[in-house]
Amino acid sequence: MILRDFETQSFGVVVLSSVTAAAIGRAAFGSAAFLHLPGFGVVSGLEYPLYALLGALAAVMGVVFIRVLYGAEDLGDRLWRGPEWLRPAAGGILLGALLIALPQMYGVGYPVLERAVEGHYVAGLLVLLLVGKVVATSLTMSIGGSGGVFAPSLFMGAMLGSAYGLGVHGAFPHLTASAGAYGLVGMGAVFAASARAPITAVLIIYELTGEYSIILPLMLAIVAATALSARLSPDTIYTLKLRRRGIDLQRRTRPLLADLSVSDAMGPAPEPVSADAPFSVLLDRFAAGEGGALPVLDGAERLVGVIAPADLEAIMDDEDPGQVTAADIAHTPPRVHAEDPLDAAIQALGRADEAGLPVVGGEGDGTVVGWIGQNEVMRLYRRRLEEAGR
Repeated sequence: MILRDFETQSFGVVVLSSVTAAAIGRAAFGSAAFLHLPGFGVVSGLEYPLYALLGALAAVMGVVFIRVLYGAEDLGDRLWRGPEWLRPAAGGILLGALLIALPQMYGVGYPVLERAVEGHYVAGLLVLLLVGKVVATSLTMSIGGSGGVFAPSLFMGAMLGSAYGLGVHGAFPHLTASAGAYGLVGMGAVFAASARAPITAVLIIYELTGEYSIILPLMLAIVAATALSARLSPDTIYTLKLRRRGIDLQRRTRPLLADLSVSDAMGPAPEPVSADAPFSVLLDRFAAGEGGALPVLDGAERLVGVIAPADLEAIMDDEDPGQVTAADIAHTPPRVHAEDPLDAAIQALGRADEAGLPVVGGEGDGTVVGWIGQNEVMRLYRRRLEEAGR
């Protein structure tokens, strides 16, 4: 989903509108699938890791598409020096030359997509069409043209998957399905990598093709593509467009804390303990109620880790806990720096399930310069509310 959340009310509206549209569409045009493709299936268990690898390649392709698309827009803005009304015409000449060289780029491309999945193209042409669609789509958007990215992402996925399928089927002809099966899965994987909408990708591919026999490898590749693309790029092809216009959906839930850094919220760190502190000292510190966690420093005052009450409880059953030092039981928390965005620190707190995190200096020497936890964030939020007069 573009808004990156899931609420019952919004989900109900989406389901109701989808069911209504599907019912009207099938009543008017019938229930046949939009794309008429041959039947596919899973030939052997070897194909599942191959489909997962296709998902990884689709993630890279999706991120490349995002970067090239908006990079072309920026490049066009920097290079164009003429009047804006003439820009589409000048770009249209370049686009027309590309269409003469690759007529398969003309239009939405569904007929070409079908032929690719049906196995009518060789691997070299598939790769050429993949690159051509990236260039054609990016050029169209950079000259001020209007167009979507849904159909191009399906096209790219079909070309990528079919080329990949030709390779794996040539290597393992008796253990893999035909290249078209990989082309079909690639369609969903590249769209999922670009839009980061895995459920939508699964449903759309099934709705377009009516092909249920490869639903498991389809889901596997889509999940792999979505997870890896999230690691490679924080933005989707839709959210990056909004962020370039000043709308940051990732921070919409905490507008009062937007554009703040960790240094704005952090407080003083708890009194640290030395790495060689014995178990009895740690027990006394927590028994005195000195917070939910303690930073552990070495002799050079560098952070070794953090000790929480749960770390002590884990070794209380040892026959001789007195031989245990702070360095033995300290765990390594996520690294948070004073200049990091506050939103990133809040997410790190949630993922790590920590009571608080030490804030280290930006010099990389491991020096603890502060502490941030839920209390520090709430104090800052309350202060911002008072400043806003709420």
